[in-house]
Amino acid sequence: MSNYSVRGEISSEVTKELETYPEIVRHLLFHRGIVKKEDAEKFLKPDYERDIHDPYLLKDMKKAVERILSAISKEEKILIYGDYDADGIPGSVILHDFFKKIGYKNFENYFPHRHDEGYGLNMEAVEQFKNDNVNLIITIDCGTADVLQVAKAQEYGIDVIITDHHLSEKIPPAYAIINSKQLDCDYPYDMLCGSGVIFKLIQAILKKNNFGIKEGMEKWHLDMVGLATMADMVPLQGENRALAFFGLKILRLSPRIGLKKLLQKNKITQRYLCEDDIGFTIAPRINAASRMGDPMQAFQLLTSTNEADAENLADYLNKINDERKSIAAVIAKEVKKVIKKRTGSDGIMKKVLVIGNPDWKPALLGPVANNLAEEFNVPVFLWGRADGEFIKGSCRSDGKINLSELMEHTPPDLFLTYGGHKMSGGFSISHEKIHLLENELCKAYEILNKEGIVDDELFVDLKLSVDDVNWATHNSIEQLSPFGVGNEKPLFLFENIIIDEVKLFGKEKNHLELIFRNNEGKKVSAIGFFMTPKNFSMPILRGEKINLVATMEKSMFRNFPELRLRIVDVI
Repeated sequence: MSNYSVRGEISSEVTKELETYPEIVRHLLFHRGIVKKEDAEKFLKPDYERDIHDPYLLKDMKKAVERILSAISKEEKILIYGDYDADGIPGSVILHDFFKKIGYKNFENYFPHRHDEGYGLNMEAVEQFKNDNVNLIITIDCGTADVLQVAKAQEYGIDVIITDHHLSEKIPPAYAIINSKQLDCDYPYDMLCGSGVIFKLIQAILKKNNFGIKEGMEKWHLDMVGLATMADMVPLQGENRALAFFGLKILRLSPRIGLKKLLQKNKITQRYLCEDDIGFTIAPRINAASRMGDPMQAFQLLTSTNEADAENLADYLNKINDERKSIAAVIAKEVKKVIKKRTGSDGIMKKVLVIGNPDWKPALLGPVANNLAEEFNVPVFLWGRADGEFIKGSCRSDGKINLSELMEHTPPDLFLTYGGHKMSGGFSISHEKIHLLENELCKAYEILNKEGIVDDELFVDLKLSVDDVNWATHNSIEQLSPFGVGNEKPLFLFENIIIDEVKLFGKEKNHLELIFRNNEGKKVSAIGFFMTPKNFSMPILRGEKINLVATMEKSMFRNFPELRLRIVDVI
C-alpha cells in the first residue's frame, strides 16, 4: 500500500486559457505542464507535417545518405545489424522493407544472439562480415558504445553507419553516426527510439532520391515506428507523441500478415488496437524471441508474406512467451521467498532490492524485475549468470528514481558495464563485486534522496465518483492518448466506495474483479490482473468501503465495448 496525494486545482488564469476544453481535460493538461491554448492544440491534435522534424537536422545525416546511395548505385553488400529487442527488430523491419520497396537486393539482416553474443556489435560477427564481403554495415538501436568493433570493421574496409539513441563516453570511429543525443547534434528532439532514428534516415534518403516511390508512402513504415516507440519506454512527448499517435493509426490498418496472425491468436481486434496491446501482448512476444531463442523468428514474423509461415511463427512466439512466463513465475516465487526472509517480522525493506541466483538466465529477469518493482514499490535489481562469463542483470524503477542516475552515483569500479534510462536498465558486474551491489546502491539512493532527486510522493490526478465512470469521461481522457512514459495514464481516486461483489477469474483464479454500483444501480467493474485480495492490507469483501486508485479503460473483449476501471491500488 502506498500514500497518494491528489494533484492541486488549476489556477483561474489557466482555466480561462483552456476554457474550450472539458474540465477534466483542462486539469490533465495543466498537470502535464500544458497551460497555453496553442500548446494544448498541438498536444491534443498531432499534425504529421508540423510535428515531424527535418531529418537533415540530424548530425551526419547528409554523409550517411550519400554513402548509402553510393552503395546502392554500386550494388555493394549492405548488412543491417539490428538489436534483438522490440526496438531494434521493428527498426530492422523498416529498413528491410524499404530496400525491398526500392528493389535493392544485395543486403542481409543480422541480429546478435542475446546469450552468445550479447548487446551491440560483436567482434566475431565483424570477422564474419569481412569473409562475407560486406561493404557497409548499418546498425539499428546499437553501435554507439562499440569502439573496438567499429574500428575493426573500418580496418577491414567495411564502412559503418551507426543509427542509435544510446549514449557513450567514447565515440566509435564510424563513417557516420546518426544519434540525436550527440552533444553536437542540432536536431530539435533528442528522445527518438532506435526505430525512430532509422525512420528519419529513410525520410532523408527519399528526399534525396525517391526511387519512383509515391510521395508519403514511407508513412506505412510508421506501424513499426509506433510499435517500437511505445514498446521501448521513450517519452511520448514532442515528436515521439506524433510517431506513436500516427503509428497506432497505421498499426490498425497494417497489411502485415504476421502482425494480423499474432493479433488474431491473442484475441485482439486490429482496428481497436491500443498502446496496452503493444505493451502487454505484442512487445513481450517480440522480446521473447531473443530471451528464449533467436530474434530472427520475430523479424521473420513481421516481414512474412506467406500466410502459413506467418501462422507458424505466431504460434511459435506465443509458445515461447508462455514458456518465458512460466520460468519468470518460478523466479518471482524464489525472489519473494528471499524477500520474506529478509524483511522478517518488522516488514522493513531496503530502499533498493537486489537479489540474484547464478542459475537464472539474465535475459529473463527484466519482466520479473518490472513486476516486483510495481508490487513492492522499490527499485529492483535482479541478476543471474547461467552460462555467461560475468554476472549480468536487469533493473526496473518504481517510478520514484532514475535508474541511470542511481547507477552513476555508485563507485566507478563497481559495474563492468551499465546502461538504461529512468525506468529500466541493465548491468554487468564481476563475481568479486556482486556482494557489494546492494549496499552501494542503497548508499547511492540516500545520496540522491538528500539531493531531492528521489520523488517519494505518489499522485493521483483527480478524485472521481463511481458515477463519473461513463463514456463522456472516458472520451475526454482519450483525447490525451496514447499514454506511456512522460504521458502516463491518468490515475483517479475513488473514495469510500462500497464493494458489491468480489470475483476471482482466470484458469488459476489469479485475477481480481471488484463490482461497484453507481447511483442508478448499474454495475461498474474494476479489474486487477495478477491480483487477489491478499495483495492488499485491508479486507476486500462484499460490503466493505475502500479507497480505490485506478485508471479508466475501454475493453473490447469479444468485440464488445465495455467501460471499466483498472485497479492500481487500494488504500
